[in-house]
Amino acid sequence: AGVALGLALVSAGASAQAPAGRAGGAPAAAAPAAARPALMFKEEWKQPPYTGQLNDENRRVTQDAVTNPRLELKLYGAQAKEIGVYNHEDRFDLWTGMATSPVAILLRDKANFADLTGLARLRAIVRTQSLHTVYPIVKLADGTLIAGNRGFSTDGEYISVEVPFSGLKWFKVDPVKVTTTVEVKNPDFSKVDEVGFVDLAPSGGHGNAGWANISHVELYAKAVPR
Repeated sequence: AGVALGLALVSAGASAQAPAGRAGGAPAAAAPAAARPALMFKEEWKQPPYTGQLNDENRRVTQDAVTNPRLELKLYGAQAKEIGVYNHEDRFDLWTGMATSPVAILLRDKANFADLTGLARLRAIVRTQSLHTVYPIVKLADGTLIAGNRGFSTDGEYISVEVPFSGLKWFKVDPVKVTTTVEVKNPDFSKVDEVGFVDLAPSGGHGNAGWANISHVELYAKAVPR
């Protein structure tokens, strides 16, 4: 009788500790692992039309440099018009070298906001020189520009970088001066209007002066119709 009672108590304890399952005793299915969103858009740039010699003035970036018809180019900064289109390593990039003010380069999907929550990612090939650093920047649905604190400095090498939007600190950016101000706590990334990169330092021209290049931009995010 003592043995039988002991077995009954062990059985009852095991039942009490077993995970709850569906009707019939089947175990509950594990929650699916979070998946990265698909590619929302990609931009590789092209040389805008020009006449005469292909000099710094004729290299100035315009909307005609955008290859993806779904996208609009958005530039910020007093000297943003000086950003140029160049070809390096058999691909086009945007070069900030002639801009003597901080500048930001962003892209806007004409038909959709971007949902940057979860595992959304921004990828690009970037190059910086002489202590210049580029940071991710987005324009929220309410019009606020904010920059994240994960910077990329490459010492003159082209490097593929990937930006997560969670886990960073974000700071408000003046759209004219392109300078940072207060931290923005818990920004709403569910509907983002524009996304790109910012160089917070004036550039110094050709050669080994400070500047940045941005090429092959890819955004992996969920599209939210406007």
